[in-house]
Amino acid sequence: MPQTYDVSRKLLRCVLKTFLSPLTMEQESECLKKMKNGDLEARNELIERNMRLVAHVAKKYQSPEDEMEDLISIGTIGLIKAVETYKEDYGSRLATYAARCIDNELLMHFRAKKKTSKEVSLYEPIGTDKEGNQIQLLDVVVSEDEDVVELLEQDRKVRRLNEIIPQTLSGRELFIIINRYGLYGKKTMTQREIARKLGISRSYVSRIEKRAIEKLRQAF
Repeated sequence: MPQTYDVSRKLLRCVLKTFLSPLTMEQESECLKKMKNGDLEARNELIERNMRLVAHVAKKYQSPEDEMEDLISIGTIGLIKAVETYKEDYGSRLATYAARCIDNELLMHFRAKKKTSKEVSLYEPIGTDKEGNQIQLLDVVVSEDEDVVELLEQDRKVRRLNEIIPQTLSGRELFIIINRYGLYGKKTMTQREIARKLGISRSYVSRIEKRAIEKLRQAF
């Protein structure tokens, strides 16, 4: 059984340089104001810029019996309802409110099909925090401190990176990445400390680290 490595955010940022973000608070607020005045383009903008949230929530429900496209279509209904009923005085971002609506729409779909064995609720575990405590989807949805889409996206990427690290890197590359980024419960080490440990130069450690990150980026 292959070992699973606990990917740090720092390593994830190195492998994944950029990714799209939803609307900023200012852009979202502006679109909501325009939509209230009957601006259809603003409404569509709010829907389109939150479609990643639909995909991420829907992914939790995917099974051999359910096509992802169908789940996204169902989830989009929840998103549209959220956009059309959301009020800024709810005290949370649109994404937080929309995640609940999307989740409810999908749950209603599964209840209607009476596939209770495939139901996924807000209490489904999606990972662990830095202390090793289990994180549930509910913890993410109700959070007002971090963006829901970003958290779900990061969780998916961390899981993927966990899978490819032991499959992609050589023994020495793996040792350097684990110790440089404090993976698998290890203490973070500097390149100089690793160089002393391996009996090689710091510049050589740097080259191996860069090569390893590039290999992970290509495999991701």
